[in-house]
Amino acid sequence: MDGKTQENGEGTALPFVAPCRTLTPLAPLNWLRRGWRDMWSAPRQSLTYGLIVVVLSLALAQIAIRFGGYWELLTLVSGFILVSPVLAVGTYVISIHLERGETPSLRRCLREERRSFGNLMVFALMLMVVFLVWARAGSAVHVFFPISESPDWSDYLSFFGIGSAIGSIFAAIVFSAAAFSLPMLVDRKADTVTAVVTSINAVLRNKPAMAIWAACIVLAVAPGFALLFIGHQRSSGFAWIMAGLGLTLPLIGHATWHAYRDTIDAGAWPPNEEITRD
Repeated sequence: MDGKTQENGEGTALPFVAPCRTLTPLAPLNWLRRGWRDMWSAPRQSLTYGLIVVVLSLALAQIAIRFGGYWELLTLVSGFILVSPVLAVGTYVISIHLERGETPSLRRCLREERRSFGNLMVFALMLMVVFLVWARAGSAVHVFFPISESPDWSDYLSFFGIGSAIGSIFAAIVFSAAAFSLPMLVDRKADTVTAVVTSINAVLRNKPAMAIWAACIVLAVAPGFALLFIGHQRSSGFAWIMAGLGLTLPLIGHATWHAYRDTIDAGAWPPNEEITRD
């Protein structure tokens, strides 16, 4: 294997990066439409993954509240968004079955996650490193929070500005690496490095469409975070954000599968035929 090609099990040379198609800027809206259709075509299976997110998030919340405080909770929940793409792998399998006219099952989804465990763990390790660095950075950002008794909006400006800038850097890294890599690992017999490089390449070559797609994801989770911040005094925000993520994560997961199908031409890699077998 040289710097540009690799070989599959049959000795056929493979490109180092899967080619990508050129997207129209409004393509993400079509992905969301098809993702919504998939979610309600298999609501039990899809919302089960949303429930898993809720349960894991509640566990993180208990840890944060017991050993830290509100700002540690906010940091953990924010960082959890960075690693949550791994949890959406099952929604890709559901969309695959629906695409083929088959009936999805949780057993198939869990089996596919076990089959992809090695590559997913390599990717999860990368996300964990990003998460830990974000947790350290996020815990430091709260020092900019105004401590005066009656702060006005200008007092919050530096806090939100610095926090948003730091968060945007981490989010951009994870978004570029995860946009198409996880669906490719599920769909094809490809290694993690190839999938991640393919994802970054596709994002860079379709900046307008991917900027809109990133904005759609932000809009999907932003209301929950706003409620979390507003509900600080009433202890109600966290329940709202958990309910919101329980619905939005499956939707984004299904839409991500359609984004991958529209963008990446991974036909050179052998398919994961295990998906189709019981």
